[in-house]
Amino acid sequence: MRYRRTVTDTAKPLDGRSATRTNLVEVAARLLREHGPAGVTTRAVAQAAGVQAPAIYRLFGDKDGLLDSVAEHVLATYVAGKRSEHGDPVADLRAGWDTHIGFGLTNPAVFGLLADPERALRSPATVAGLDVLRARVHRLATAGRLRVPERRAVELIHAAGTGAVLALLAMPPERRDLGLADAMYDAVTRAVLTDVPAVDANDTAAAAVAFRAVVPELPMLTGAERALLAEWLDRPTDAPA
Repeated sequence: MRYRRTVTDTAKPLDGRSATRTNLVEVAARLLREHGPAGVTTRAVAQAAGVQAPAIYRLFGDKDGLLDSVAEHVLATYVAGKRSEHGDPVADLRAGWDTHIGFGLTNPAVFGLLADPERALRSPATVAGLDVLRARVHRLATAGRLRVPERRAVELIHAAGTGAVLALLAMPPERRDLGLADAMYDAVTRAVLTDVPAVDANDTAAAAVAFRAVVPELPMLTGAERALLAEWLDRPTDAPA
């Protein structure tokens, strides 16, 4: 089995090795932006970076490892320039949605890599992005704003965001209607959010989701008791509409 090194490795590289790695990632990112995935060959990257091709295999394992590092680098750079904090979990969700749409339209080649089902589950950038989304959805759940289970909300939001970007990228740039992304956001939030935090017994699904979000943190229960309580609380949201 080939070892595929990624930017998430804990081993601290030497300065020269780190500089070479950074240079290769930046060169590959430029080639990807200018020529698409087909233009990012090991030979082309090595030549443009002024190194021998074997250096890519030593640092990244293979071409896929290099592309994963490029995707993570480009995404991290974009997100760093768009970071914002809100006290309202709904506002945070909207900010994350806008960042997702903006990144996809600004970096179509990288987004295409991240949206590829064969790469998505093993891409560090995709995994990190989903972790951020899960954290934001969890905040919504603890605030009593979810009407569906957290996992379902994450899946719906992720599917809607990816679909919106792919639909927009399929349009000629001059004909893109960015209102499509806004309409998609409105549709998915109507499906997963309550209008106000659950405060009465009439909204049993939202109340159950809110309580379910804090079950793992209840210290007075045993593991078996937490699992049973979680199962009970999942029932109101699993019931057919």
